[in-house]
Amino acid sequence: MLRLNSDIESYLAITRLQASYADVVTRRAWAELGPLFAPAAPIHVDTVSRPVIELVGASALGEFIEQAIAHFEFFEFVILNTVIQIGGETSARGRLYMVELRQDAGTGEWSNAFGLYNDVYSCVDGAWRFAERSYQSLARKVGNERADVFPFPASFT
Repeated sequence: MLRLNSDIESYLAITRLQASYADVVTRRAWAELGPLFAPAAPIHVDTVSRPVIELVGASALGEFIEQAIAHFEFFEFVILNTVIQIGGETSARGRLYMVELRQDAGTGEWSNAFGLYNDVYSCVDGAWRFAERSYQSLARKVGNERADVFPFPASFT
């Protein structure tokens, strides 16, 4: 049975959710993260160069990101591509490719961080939310140095 309208509506709602996340992080509007996440959503952050960070919920994520980007006078979260697989009326999975554009407040040095989110989405009471997020760094470039490039995460395929 074809569920085209339902799938289109779900896809649109999830891409809006992703765009809202990028907007909130870029504006550093941490209080606005809460409605984007299911309560107690697990969040896994793998920067590759450090141990994986395990967080629970939007508040913990906001605190983590706020501290991580505090030294940037310019910071923008840019979505490069997204793939969404609707699993039903209330569940979906997706990958989101992104880059952070940033400038250090102290040194003025420009850097970029490329990464990939592997997401689980849930729809409760008609609203799509992040039910679980897993992030892994793909590459980092600082100034004129050669970029650090990391293997594509096998578990994200």
